This record gives sequence, structure tokens and C-alpha cells, in this order.
Amino acid sequence: MLTAITGINWGDEGKGRMVDLLSENYDIVVRYQGGNNAGHTVVNERGKFILNLLPSGILRSDVVNIIGNGVVVDIKHLVGEINKLRDAGIVITPDNLKLSDRAVIVMPYHVDQDCLEEERLADAKFGSTKRGIGPVYGDKYMKKALRLGELLDSEEDLKERLRGIIEWKNLLIERGYGKEAIKFDDMWAYLKEYGDIVKDFICDTGHYLNRANREGKNIMFEAQLGALRDIDFGIYPFTSSSSTIAPYAPIGAGVPNLRLTNSVGIMKAYSTCVGEGPFTAEIFGDEADKLREAGNEYGAATGRPRRVGGFDVLASRYGVMAQGSDQIALTKLDVLSYMKEIPVCVAYKFEGEVLDDFPIGEKLFKAQPVYEYRKGWMKDISNCRSIEDLPKEAVDYIKYLEDVVDCKIKYVSVGPERDQYIVMP
Repeated sequence: MLTAITGINWGDEGKGRMVDLLSENYDIVVRYQGGNNAGHTVVNERGKFILNLLPSGILRSDVVNIIGNGVVVDIKHLVGEINKLRDAGIVITPDNLKLSDRAVIVMPYHVDQDCLEEERLADAKFGSTKRGIGPVYGDKYMKKALRLGELLDSEEDLKERLRGIIEWKNLLIERGYGKEAIKFDDMWAYLKEYGDIVKDFICDTGHYLNRANREGKNIMFEAQLGALRDIDFGIYPFTSSSSTIAPYAPIGAGVPNLRLTNSVGIMKAYSTCVGEGPFTAEIFGDEADKLREAGNEYGAATGRPRRVGGFDVLASRYGVMAQGSDQIALTKLDVLSYMKEIPVCVAYKFEGEVLDDFPIGEKLFKAQPVYEYRKGWMKDISNCRSIEDLPKEAVDYIKYLEDVVDCKIKYVSVGPERDQYIVMP
């Protein structure tokens, strides 16, 4: 089986928690896009773990984890993440972690460029995480980036490539931003210090995955962020710089010849958003503060407070379509247990027109929410393990969401722990 686990909305839907749960039935977990600009939080019997680059299957000893060619890799951050998990007793070796030789390296100058551009944009900034993701993807498509596989080449060849790229990059840094030039010696020292550590993990992951598929292994593809942050189908230009949708999974993993057999979309029981850009369902004031605190809505990678709102029907229905979801895993239903009435954004309004489909452009940026309210259950559901355990109002809410997004809800999370979930009939 080849299954993609993807986000339906703006990201932060709880994908890491579901990958950790479902990976019990898989042999391999592959991260296929993005970088260390977002985090997946996993809570299990060993503690709480925040993973930025490492696939969430890394917490299972019998799962092989792969960082695919569609990912951009900050090697310093990766080394730090590996060391942190090893300190917690997690075994990480080239046997259970493999890095695609085609994945692009995030260099320190990408991070600097990201910060400089956000500073230049001032009030018009995109809300970047300042991890260098946009600049490195830009360099990738301009064919001015280094790939992990080049760390295995001769030092002479790698130095020649690096010199040429730095010469080109300094045209922007010096003459564009008016900052001090990037120094070759500093960048070479960086590659040596961290590149030498990750060398043993680098291989042709495409060949490995194709062989595993022929042997009948179950493969899971793990996405970062959600459909609304996709570079093509998201809230452009306030998107990530990669393809977050399920159809890209085999490509970003290195096996474009394979086809998915299942797509599981992760969808929160309410809406959250980190960073800038249109977020029509957003709520404010005390109501927002209560929801943010109840859900502990702070970015796993940045710690930034997330913007919050009621469930957004238009955005979620669009996300399900973009991801081609066969099933939904609904997360954080328990967070809503304090609400007497649950807000749901059922439509958008633009200049007197009621919109039933998720728009782009001016309509999206200027839309106002149309809210309705569903009856809450006002009791703790964190100990529920079957649909029969849930209050009627909670079951009604699940079935309502299922209807409005037109996709079967198969899993319902009622807490962060590994066993706090319900499999729906």
C-alpha cells in the first residue's frame, strides 16, 4: 500500500500525530516536500517530540524513514534534530534513516536572504519562518543549488560548484541588499562540518523505494503544511514554496512511476493559521484567546501564536478536493469540549455576494465570514475510545463535517497521546 498523509487546511492539522499512529502498519515513512520551516508534534510513551525535518516514523524502531528529493535540507538543523532524538534514546542509523542524494541543501546564505527580504518588505512581508525555504527553492529552480549527493563528490568538484554559486549569489547580497559578501571559506567550513556527519545517510532513495515496492512493502508519504499552503493551489503568494498536495508525493519521494493507493487528509475540528495571508474564518478577542489556549495553538517550529477560527467549510471542502482525499482524520475534537455553541464558517461574503466555493484573488483577500453555530457537548471526551462513548452532540458534529466536506471521517483524535483516538465505523 502507498498512502499519502496530507494537510487539508493551512498546516498544523496534526499530521505528525496521525503519521505516528498509522505508521504502525507501514514499513517506510517518506517526507516528500518542505524543509524545517514547520514542525510535527508527536506525543507517545517516551515523551513529547517536535520533528521539523525527520519523518514522524522515526519514533518507531522498525520503520525506515526517508527524506526525499522534494525536501530542502538544512544539514545543521538535521544534525541537531538527530542528536536531540539520540539523547532521548531514539536509535538513528543509516539503516532507519536515508537521505535522497537529489535533495537540495539549505545554506546559511539562504537563511540570511530570507531575513533580508522580510526586512525589506516591512509591513508587506509574507510572514516567512525565516528558515531560508523560499530562497533555496528559488535557487533550485534556477539551477543554482547544491544537492546532498554532491557531498559525495570530490572536494575539488564541490568547491568549484560552490565558488560559482557564491559568486552569483553575491551579486544579490552585495549589490542588491548592500550587505557584506558571502565568504567562500565560511561556506566551505559549514559544508565540511555538517556535511561530513550526514554523508553516511545519503543514497539513491528512488531505487530503494522502487525495490521496496516490488517486495510488497507498505510505504507512507508524509506531507508538511497543508493544501492551502501549496505553491500552485494555496493562498498565493502567502504559501510555502513547495507542492504540499498528495499527487506530488511519489515525485517528491523519488518514485514518480508509482501511484498512490490511498490519500488520508488530516483536518482539524476548527481552523488555525500561522503567518500572514487571508484567513477568512479568523476570530478575535476573548473568544480567540480561549480557543488558542484550549488547543495550545502555538507553532511547533517557531512558537508563534496561531491565528484561530471556527471550522471553515469552504477552505476544508477545497482542501479535500485538492488532496484527493479518500479518508479524513479529524484532530483536536476534544479542544471544543468547553464550547456551548461551536462556530462554523459556512460561507464567505464579498461585496454583497455570498460565496459557496473557495475563491482566489481579491474575493479571497477581502471576503468576510458567514458564521453559523452547532450545539456543543460541554463534557470531557478525552477518555472516549469508540463512537458509542461520545456524546450525541459530538457525533452530530462529526457527521456534519463529513457531509459538508463530502469525505468519510475514518479517525477522530480526542487528545495528543498515541491511544487517544477513535476509529469510526
